[in-house]
Amino acid sequence: MKVLIVEDEKTLAYEMEAFLKKSFYQCDIALTFRAGLEQLELNNYDFILIDLSLPDGDGLEILKKAKINNPDAAYIIITARTNLKDRVSGLDLGADDYLPKPFYLLELQSRMQAIARRKFNISEELLSIGEFHINLPKRLVLFEQEQIELSRKEFDLFSYLLLHKNRVLTRGQLSEHIWGTFVKDDYDSNYIDAHIKNIRKKLNVWADTEWLETVRGVGYRIKK
Repeated sequence: MKVLIVEDEKTLAYEMEAFLKKSFYQCDIALTFRAGLEQLELNNYDFILIDLSLPDGDGLEILKKAKINNPDAAYIIITARTNLKDRVSGLDLGADDYLPKPFYLLELQSRMQAIARRKFNISEELLSIGEFHINLPKRLVLFEQEQIELSRKEFDLFSYLLLHKNRVLTRGQLSEHIWGTFVKDDYDSNYIDAHIKNIRKKLNVWADTEWLETVRGVGYRIKK
């Protein structure tokens, strides 16, 4: 999943990035209000973490604008402000959670996982399609009780598609969320297609995968 960290405290921002990357999140950092808006114009995100007290603007304004372009993202307000009005305002604008500073990075991760379970309807962090199951924290793919060996990128692609089942994901979206970059040319597009082909090949050994659809000229979808 892709995360935007809008935080002006450099040390904290890079600590958050390093910690989340260990859990296989793709992270971008914006240290200012303006940089946060620029990132939101260029990219789509699954999580947006927003500090309210930025040197050149109010994080609540970023939240307002972000909700227009990224309505499906999850939003967590991160701030040292203790004003109840700010907290209520953020939640009224559509924030999913509010995390006061200082906080433990494990608490941030736990809250993100809780939000993901609610938004993606994940039960006990286990995703299923037919007899295939994905254990997200352990990064395992199983057919019934047998483990299937997928590469890191294959796992990321398969789990991301399954998190968004019934939704068509373009090659550009898959590239951005899994690799952190847009598809720039046919080479990158073919690279994604090659991974999908490998996923199908490995899963088809165990059972049919007609639910993993190619949407011609667009991208891919797992159709329940």
